[in-house]
Amino acid sequence: MAEYRTLDEITAARDRLETTMDGYVRPAAWGLGVATRGPSGAILDVSYPAPDLGGNSFMASLLASVTGYRSGTATFALGADQLDSVLELIEPPGADDLANLQSARAIRTMLDLPDPAGGTRVAVVAYLGALADEPVDAIDSYLRLHLLSTRLVAPHGVDLTGVFGKLTNCVWTNLGPFEVEGFELRRIELRAQGEIVQVNGLDKFPRMTDYVIPSGVRIANANRVRLGAHLAEGTTVMHEGFCNFNAGTLGASMVEGRISAGVVVGDGSDVGGGASIMGTLSGGGTEVISVGTNCLIGANGGIGISLGDNCIVEAGLYLTAGTRVIAPDGTVVKAKALSGHHNLLYRRNSQTGAVEAVVRGDASSWQGLNADLHKN
Repeated sequence: MAEYRTLDEITAARDRLETTMDGYVRPAAWGLGVATRGPSGAILDVSYPAPDLGGNSFMASLLASVTGYRSGTATFALGADQLDSVLELIEPPGADDLANLQSARAIRTMLDLPDPAGGTRVAVVAYLGALADEPVDAIDSYLRLHLLSTRLVAPHGVDLTGVFGKLTNCVWTNLGPFEVEGFELRRIELRAQGEIVQVNGLDKFPRMTDYVIPSGVRIANANRVRLGAHLAEGTTVMHEGFCNFNAGTLGASMVEGRISAGVVVGDGSDVGGGASIMGTLSGGGTEVISVGTNCLIGANGGIGISLGDNCIVEAGLYLTAGTRVIAPDGTVVKAKALSGHHNLLYRRNSQTGAVEAVVRGDASSWQGLNADLHKN
Protein backbone atom coordinates (compact mmCIF):
# COMPACT_ATOMS: atom_id res chain seq x y z
CA MET A 1 0.00 0.00 0.00
CA ALA A 2 1.38 3.40 -0.98
CA GLU A 3 2.22 5.95 1.69
CA TYR A 4 2.06 9.70 1.06
CA ARG A 5 4.63 11.68 3.02
CA THR A 6 4.41 15.25 1.76
CA LEU A 7 1.52 17.64 1.35
CA ASP A 8 2.15 17.78 -2.39
CA GLU A 9 1.95 14.00 -2.59
CA ILE A 10 -1.25 14.02 -0.56
CA THR A 11 -2.84 16.67 -2.79
CA ALA A 12 -1.89 14.79 -5.94
CA ALA A 13 -3.15 11.51 -4.49
CA ARG A 14 -6.43 13.13 -3.51
CA ASP A 15 -6.97 14.45 -7.01
CA ARG A 16 -6.19 11.03 -8.54
CA LEU A 17 -8.48 9.28 -6.08
CA GLU A 18 -11.39 11.60 -6.76
CA THR A 19 -11.14 10.99 -10.50
CA THR A 20 -11.34 7.21 -9.98
CA MET A 21 -14.56 7.42 -7.93
CA ASP A 22 -17.26 7.69 -10.54
CA GLY A 23 -19.81 10.34 -9.59
CA TYR A 24 -17.88 11.65 -6.60
CA VAL A 25 -18.75 15.22 -5.61
CA ARG A 26 -16.93 16.96 -2.80
CA PRO A 27 -19.33 17.56 0.09
CA ALA A 28 -20.12 20.97 1.54
CA ALA A 29 -19.08 19.69 4.98
CA TRP A 30 -17.98 16.43 6.53
CA GLY A 31 -16.61 14.99 9.75
CA LEU A 32 -15.02 11.87 11.17
CA GLY A 33 -16.31 11.18 14.66
CA VAL A 34 -16.79 8.67 17.42
CA ALA A 35 -20.35 7.75 18.39
CA THR A 36 -21.75 6.17 21.51
CA ARG A 37 -24.28 3.47 20.70
CA GLY A 38 -26.49 2.48 23.61
CA PRO A 39 -27.48 -1.09 24.51
CA SER A 40 -30.69 -0.64 22.49
CA GLY A 41 -28.68 0.30 19.40
CA ALA A 42 -29.63 4.00 19.50
CA ILE A 43 -26.95 6.60 18.80
CA LEU A 44 -26.61 8.56 22.05
CA ASP A 45 -24.01 11.10 20.95
CA VAL A 46 -21.25 11.77 18.45
CA SER A 47 -18.04 13.73 19.02
CA TYR A 48 -16.36 15.31 15.98
CA PRO A 49 -12.88 16.51 17.02
CA ALA A 50 -12.21 18.24 13.69
CA PRO A 51 -15.40 18.95 11.69
CA ASP A 52 -14.56 20.28 8.26
CA LEU A 53 -16.32 22.81 6.06
CA GLY A 54 -15.66 21.77 2.49
CA GLY A 55 -14.55 18.34 1.33
CA ASN A 56 -11.18 19.04 -0.28
CA SER A 57 -9.12 17.02 2.19
CA PHE A 58 -7.48 13.73 1.31
CA MET A 59 -9.07 12.18 4.39
CA ALA A 60 -12.56 12.98 3.11
CA SER A 61 -11.76 11.30 -0.19
CA LEU A 62 -10.11 8.28 1.43
CA LEU A 63 -13.07 7.70 3.70
CA ALA A 64 -15.41 8.04 0.71
CA SER A 65 -13.48 5.31 -1.10
CA VAL A 66 -13.83 3.06 1.95
CA THR A 67 -17.51 3.75 2.68
CA GLY A 68 -18.75 4.04 -0.88
CA TYR A 69 -19.90 7.66 -0.51
CA ARG A 70 -20.17 9.54 -3.80
CA SER A 71 -22.46 12.54 -3.33
CA GLY A 72 -25.29 14.05 -1.33
CA THR A 73 -25.93 13.83 2.41
CA ALA A 74 -25.20 10.49 4.06
CA THR A 75 -23.63 8.88 7.12
CA PHE A 76 -21.61 5.71 7.61
CA ALA A 77 -20.28 3.53 10.42
CA LEU A 78 -16.67 2.39 10.09
CA GLY A 79 -15.14 -0.84 11.28
CA ALA A 80 -11.84 -0.64 13.14
CA ASP A 81 -10.12 -2.42 10.24
CA GLN A 82 -11.44 0.18 7.79
CA LEU A 83 -10.10 3.01 9.92
CA ASP A 84 -6.77 1.20 10.29
CA SER A 85 -6.43 0.91 6.51
CA VAL A 86 -6.95 4.66 6.13
CA LEU A 87 -4.48 5.55 8.91
CA GLU A 88 -1.80 3.29 7.46
CA LEU A 89 -2.03 5.09 4.15
CA ILE A 90 -1.21 8.62 5.34
CA GLU A 91 2.05 9.31 7.09
CA PRO A 92 3.27 12.78 6.10
CA PRO A 93 5.91 14.69 8.02
CA GLY A 94 4.36 16.96 10.62
CA ALA A 95 1.31 14.71 10.67
CA ASP A 96 0.45 15.82 14.19
CA ASP A 97 -0.35 19.25 12.75
CA LEU A 98 -3.05 17.77 10.54
CA ALA A 99 -6.25 17.92 12.59
CA ASN A 100 -8.07 15.25 10.58
CA LEU A 101 -5.28 12.71 10.97
CA GLN A 102 -4.69 13.51 14.62
CA SER A 103 -8.36 13.12 15.48
CA ALA A 104 -8.60 9.89 13.46
CA ARG A 105 -5.81 8.39 15.53
CA ALA A 106 -7.52 9.41 18.77
CA ILE A 107 -10.82 7.96 17.57
CA ARG A 108 -9.13 4.67 16.72
CA THR A 109 -7.75 4.48 20.28
CA MET A 110 -11.20 5.16 21.74
CA LEU A 111 -12.72 2.22 19.88
CA ASP A 112 -10.74 -0.16 22.09
CA LEU A 113 -11.89 1.44 25.35
CA PRO A 114 -14.95 0.13 27.25
CA ASP A 115 -18.02 2.33 27.50
CA PRO A 116 -19.09 2.79 31.14
CA ALA A 117 -22.69 3.21 30.01
CA GLY A 118 -22.75 -0.38 28.80
CA GLY A 119 -22.92 0.53 25.13
CA THR A 120 -20.29 0.52 22.41
CA ARG A 121 -18.18 3.10 20.62
CA VAL A 122 -18.14 3.21 16.85
CA ALA A 123 -16.28 5.35 14.34
CA VAL A 124 -18.62 7.26 12.03
CA VAL A 125 -18.30 9.64 9.12
CA ALA A 126 -20.95 12.13 8.00
CA TYR A 127 -21.12 13.97 4.69
CA LEU A 128 -23.35 16.96 3.94
CA GLY A 129 -23.90 17.34 0.23
CA ALA A 130 -25.23 20.85 0.84
CA LEU A 131 -25.72 22.87 4.00
CA ALA A 132 -29.36 23.31 2.99
CA ASP A 133 -30.01 19.54 3.01
CA GLU A 134 -32.17 18.32 5.91
CA PRO A 135 -30.58 16.09 8.58
CA VAL A 136 -30.90 12.36 7.91
CA ASP A 137 -30.09 10.90 11.34
CA ALA A 138 -28.36 11.54 14.67
CA ILE A 139 -24.86 11.11 13.23
CA ASP A 140 -25.61 13.82 10.68
CA SER A 141 -27.33 16.05 13.26
CA TYR A 142 -24.35 16.02 15.61
CA LEU A 143 -22.07 17.14 12.79
CA ARG A 144 -24.32 20.15 12.18
CA LEU A 145 -24.30 21.07 15.88
CA HIS A 146 -20.50 20.86 15.89
CA LEU A 147 -20.29 23.08 12.80
CA LEU A 148 -22.22 25.74 14.69
CA SER A 149 -20.31 25.54 17.97
CA THR A 150 -16.91 25.48 16.24
CA ARG A 151 -18.05 28.63 14.40
CA LEU A 152 -17.58 27.08 10.97
CA VAL A 153 -21.12 28.21 10.19
CA ALA A 154 -23.21 30.98 11.73
CA PRO A 155 -26.70 30.43 13.19
CA HIS A 156 -29.14 29.53 10.39
CA GLY A 157 -26.14 28.64 8.21
CA VAL A 158 -27.03 24.92 8.13
CA ASP A 159 -30.44 23.24 7.97
CA LEU A 160 -31.68 21.80 11.29
CA THR A 161 -35.18 20.80 10.21
CA GLY A 162 -36.47 17.96 12.37
CA VAL A 163 -33.31 17.71 14.44
CA PHE A 164 -35.26 17.04 17.65
CA GLY A 165 -36.67 13.87 16.17
CA LYS A 166 -33.19 12.63 15.22
CA LEU A 167 -31.66 12.86 18.70
CA THR A 168 -32.01 10.50 21.66
CA ASN A 169 -33.07 11.70 25.09
CA CYS A 170 -30.09 10.80 27.30
CA VAL A 171 -28.92 10.87 30.89
CA TRP A 172 -25.84 13.09 30.61
CA THR A 173 -23.19 12.29 33.20
CA ASN A 174 -19.53 12.80 34.00
CA LEU A 175 -18.99 9.36 32.42
CA GLY A 176 -20.80 10.25 29.21
CA PRO A 177 -24.36 9.63 27.96
CA PHE A 178 -26.53 6.78 29.20
CA GLU A 179 -29.83 5.51 27.90
CA VAL A 180 -32.69 6.44 30.21
CA GLU A 181 -33.99 2.88 30.26
CA GLY A 182 -31.96 0.87 32.74
CA PHE A 183 -29.91 3.81 34.00
CA GLU A 184 -30.67 3.33 37.70
CA LEU A 185 -29.44 -0.26 37.62
CA ARG A 186 -26.30 0.70 35.72
CA ARG A 187 -25.62 3.55 38.17
CA ILE A 188 -25.76 1.27 41.21
CA GLU A 189 -23.49 -1.24 39.46
CA LEU A 190 -20.94 1.49 38.81
CA ARG A 191 -21.18 2.72 42.38
CA ALA A 192 -20.44 -0.82 43.55
CA GLN A 193 -17.27 -0.63 41.45
CA GLY A 194 -16.26 2.62 43.12
CA GLU A 195 -17.34 4.89 40.25
CA ILE A 196 -19.09 8.17 41.12
CA VAL A 197 -21.84 8.98 38.61
CA GLN A 198 -22.86 12.62 38.51
CA VAL A 199 -25.94 13.46 36.45
CA ASN A 200 -25.69 16.79 34.62
CA GLY A 201 -28.96 16.65 32.74
CA LEU A 202 -31.75 14.67 31.11
CA ASP A 203 -32.18 16.02 27.61
CA LYS A 204 -31.67 15.46 23.90
CA PHE A 205 -28.94 18.10 23.69
CA PRO A 206 -25.70 17.92 25.68
CA ARG A 207 -23.85 20.93 26.99
CA MET A 208 -21.50 22.47 24.46
CA THR A 209 -18.33 22.41 26.54
CA ASP A 210 -18.27 18.59 26.66
CA TYR A 211 -17.67 18.64 22.90
CA VAL A 212 -16.41 22.06 21.82
CA ILE A 213 -14.29 24.70 23.57
CA PRO A 214 -14.40 27.86 21.43
CA SER A 215 -11.47 30.24 21.73
CA GLY A 216 -11.81 33.67 23.31
CA VAL A 217 -15.00 32.87 25.24
CA ARG A 218 -15.97 32.82 28.94
CA ILE A 219 -18.84 30.64 30.18
CA ALA A 220 -19.55 30.83 33.91
CA ASN A 221 -22.01 27.91 33.98
CA ALA A 222 -21.39 25.30 31.28
CA ASN A 223 -24.78 23.66 31.88
CA ARG A 224 -26.51 26.70 30.38
CA VAL A 225 -24.97 26.52 26.90
CA ARG A 226 -26.20 23.75 24.59
CA LEU A 227 -24.19 22.08 21.86
CA GLY A 228 -25.06 23.95 18.68
CA ALA A 229 -24.68 27.37 20.29
CA HIS A 230 -22.48 29.81 18.36
CA LEU A 231 -20.40 32.03 20.64
CA ALA A 232 -18.12 34.54 18.91
CA GLU A 233 -14.74 35.60 20.27
CA GLY A 234 -15.08 38.03 23.15
CA THR A 235 -18.44 36.68 24.32
CA THR A 236 -19.05 36.27 28.04
CA VAL A 237 -21.92 34.12 29.29
CA MET A 238 -22.55 34.87 32.95
CA HIS A 239 -23.88 32.40 35.54
CA GLU A 240 -27.56 32.91 34.69
CA GLY A 241 -26.98 33.47 30.99
CA PHE A 242 -28.29 30.84 28.58
CA CYS A 243 -27.69 30.09 24.90
CA ASN A 244 -29.66 27.53 22.92
CA PHE A 245 -28.63 25.70 19.74
CA ASN A 246 -28.67 27.45 16.34
CA ALA A 247 -28.38 30.75 18.20
CA GLY A 248 -25.70 32.94 19.70
CA THR A 249 -23.45 35.91 19.19
CA LEU A 250 -21.65 37.39 16.21
CA GLY A 251 -19.14 39.45 18.19
CA ALA A 252 -18.04 40.41 21.69
CA SER A 253 -21.26 40.33 23.71
CA MET A 254 -22.42 40.04 27.32
CA VAL A 255 -25.02 37.33 27.92
CA GLU A 256 -26.67 37.60 31.34
CA GLY A 257 -30.13 36.56 30.12
CA ARG A 258 -31.63 34.07 27.70
CA ILE A 259 -30.77 33.68 24.01
CA SER A 260 -33.43 31.30 22.71
CA ALA A 261 -33.12 28.99 19.71
CA GLY A 262 -32.67 30.83 16.43
CA VAL A 263 -31.77 34.20 17.99
CA VAL A 264 -28.67 36.08 16.79
CA VAL A 265 -27.05 38.83 18.90
CA GLY A 266 -24.75 41.35 17.25
CA ASP A 267 -21.33 42.62 18.27
CA GLY A 268 -21.11 44.79 21.37
CA SER A 269 -24.59 43.98 22.67
CA ASP A 270 -25.67 43.11 26.22
CA VAL A 271 -28.53 40.77 27.13
CA GLY A 272 -29.11 41.92 30.71
CA GLY A 273 -29.69 39.84 33.82
CA GLY A 274 -32.97 37.93 33.61
CA ALA A 275 -33.69 39.29 30.13
CA SER A 276 -35.26 37.03 27.51
CA ILE A 277 -35.42 36.94 23.73
CA MET A 278 -38.22 35.00 22.06
CA GLY A 279 -36.93 32.14 19.90
CA THR A 280 -38.11 30.16 16.90
CA LEU A 281 -39.07 26.85 18.55
CA SER A 282 -42.54 27.95 19.68
CA GLY A 283 -45.25 28.69 17.16
CA GLY A 284 -44.41 28.43 13.47
CA GLY A 285 -40.67 28.45 13.98
CA THR A 286 -40.03 30.78 11.05
CA GLU A 287 -39.77 34.22 12.66
CA VAL A 288 -36.12 34.96 13.40
CA ILE A 289 -35.46 37.51 16.13
CA SER A 290 -32.13 39.32 15.96
CA VAL A 291 -30.36 41.95 18.04
CA GLY A 292 -28.16 44.45 16.24
CA THR A 293 -24.80 45.84 17.29
CA ASN A 294 -24.27 47.87 20.47
CA CYS A 295 -27.70 47.13 21.94
CA LEU A 296 -28.81 46.73 25.54
CA ILE A 297 -31.78 44.71 26.79
CA GLY A 298 -32.12 45.81 30.41
CA ALA A 299 -32.44 43.49 33.39
CA ASN A 300 -35.67 41.45 33.31
CA GLY A 301 -36.61 42.98 29.98
CA GLY A 302 -37.37 41.08 26.82
CA ILE A 303 -38.18 41.30 23.13
CA GLY A 304 -40.36 39.54 20.61
CA ILE A 305 -39.21 41.83 17.78
CA SER A 306 -35.79 42.42 16.27
CA LEU A 307 -33.65 45.34 17.38
CA GLY A 308 -31.62 47.36 14.94
CA ASP A 309 -28.23 48.80 15.88
CA ASN A 310 -27.75 51.03 18.95
CA CYS A 311 -31.06 50.23 20.60
CA ILE A 312 -32.05 49.97 24.28
CA VAL A 313 -34.96 48.21 25.93
CA GLU A 314 -35.31 49.54 29.45
CA ALA A 315 -35.16 47.22 32.46
CA GLY A 316 -38.40 45.33 33.12
CA LEU A 317 -40.02 46.12 29.77
CA TYR A 318 -41.09 43.11 27.71
CA LEU A 319 -41.70 44.23 24.16
CA THR A 320 -43.84 41.73 22.22
CA ALA A 321 -44.76 42.10 18.56
CA GLY A 322 -48.26 43.25 19.53
CA THR A 323 -47.24 45.79 22.19
CA ARG A 324 -48.78 49.20 21.43
CA VAL A 325 -45.94 51.73 21.18
CA ILE A 326 -45.89 55.50 20.75
CA ALA A 327 -43.48 55.88 17.82
CA PRO A 328 -40.98 58.77 17.56
CA ASP A 329 -43.41 60.64 15.27
CA GLY A 330 -46.18 60.43 17.87
CA THR A 331 -48.28 57.77 16.14
CA VAL A 332 -49.34 54.62 17.98
CA VAL A 333 -48.19 51.41 16.28
CA LYS A 334 -47.64 47.79 17.11
CA ALA A 335 -44.04 47.13 18.08
CA LYS A 336 -43.69 44.83 15.08
CA ALA A 337 -43.80 47.92 12.84
CA LEU A 338 -40.56 49.12 14.47
CA SER A 339 -38.78 45.78 14.25
CA GLY A 340 -35.20 46.22 13.06
CA HIS A 341 -35.19 50.03 13.33
CA HIS A 342 -31.96 51.60 14.57
CA ASN A 343 -31.14 54.06 17.38
CA LEU A 344 -34.30 53.60 19.46
CA LEU A 345 -34.85 53.58 23.19
CA TYR A 346 -37.91 51.62 24.26
CA ARG A 347 -39.24 52.69 27.66
CA ARG A 348 -42.41 52.86 29.71
CA ASN A 349 -43.51 56.39 30.57
CA SER A 350 -43.36 56.56 34.36
CA GLN A 351 -46.34 58.96 34.48
CA THR A 352 -48.77 57.45 32.00
CA GLY A 353 -47.54 53.85 31.72
CA ALA A 354 -47.50 54.09 27.91
CA VAL A 355 -44.68 52.32 26.04
CA GLU A 356 -42.63 54.80 24.02
CA ALA A 357 -39.94 54.54 21.37
CA VAL A 358 -37.70 57.59 21.34
CA VAL A 359 -34.63 58.32 19.27
CA ARG A 360 -31.43 57.82 21.22
CA GLY A 361 -29.18 60.84 21.48
CA ASP A 362 -25.40 61.00 21.72
CA ALA A 363 -25.66 61.54 25.47
CA SER A 364 -27.49 58.26 26.09
CA SER A 365 -26.83 56.77 29.52
CA TRP A 366 -25.51 53.50 28.03
CA GLN A 367 -22.40 53.79 25.90
CA GLY A 368 -21.58 50.15 25.29
CA LEU A 369 -19.76 47.22 26.87
CA ASN A 370 -16.82 47.45 29.22
CA ALA A 371 -13.99 46.39 26.90
CA ASP A 372 -11.90 45.04 29.77
CA LEU A 373 -14.56 42.45 30.58
CA HIS A 374 -14.37 40.95 27.10
CA LYS A 375 -10.62 40.43 26.71
CA ASN A 376 -10.99 36.68 26.82
